[in-house]
Parts: sequence; structure tokens; C-alpha cells
Amino acid sequence: MDWILKDLADSVPCVRHIVVLSGDGLRIAQHGTDPDTADRLAAACAGLQSLAAAVGQEFPHGDGSMRLVVIEVDGGFFYLMAAASRAYLAVLADEGVDAGLVGQQMRDLVARIGEHLAAPPRNPEVVA
Repeated sequence: MDWILKDLADSVPCVRHIVVLSGDGLRIAQHGTDPDTADRLAAACAGLQSLAAAVGQEFPHGDGSMRLVVIEVDGGFFYLMAAASRAYLAVLADEGVDAGLVGQQMRDLVARIGEHLAAPPRNPEVVA
């Protein structure tokens, strides 16, 4: 998966880190960062997607599932996108990033690899 993540980073100037993670915050893949930083981002993303889903439950239509979260902070942007069932794509970018291009490239990447990212539940129920 490294070359696919590298393509995203190369196609969008100002992208710093890319992390693919499971819904419970475990790093699946990374680009542009060391494993420790990727693990911290993945763990933070798990909490963020849970918070976004809780907010989503307040809307009367739809199932409240998180699709995209964008956070702007001093110095840059953070994007978290649902990639598949229980899998997410996170991108950290510098301040000068083209926000529309990031979103488009993330959607394209999810369309290409989403079905391969679906993570089964860690403790599936045993059907008797």
C-alpha cells in the first residue's frame, strides 16, 4: 500500500503525513511519518471518528456515520475520511494545501482501495 499512499502525497503539495487505520485506532499503513507518530495519529483518529459519529446521531436523517472530518489548526489541516467498514484514511497537511485537491485525491484513493481495507470485527459474535 506504500506506493498508493506515496502517490497521494506526491499529487498534493503540502501533505505531510498519511495514515490508514482501523476503527479501533490501529495503524494499518503510513507514509511520510515514523511509526510512533503514525500510531499516535491513528489513536487520536479513533477518538475523533467516535466523537463525529456521536454528533452525527443528532441529525434526523441518515445513520449518523462519519464520512469526513476536517480540522484547521495553526499551521495546517487534518483530514479524516471513512475509507471502508471500520477503516479510515487520515491526512495531515501544511497550511498552504489546496483543500479541494486533498478531498478529491482522498476520495479517489478510497474508491481504489476501500474494499481492500474493510476490517472485520476483532471479536465477531459466535452464531449458534
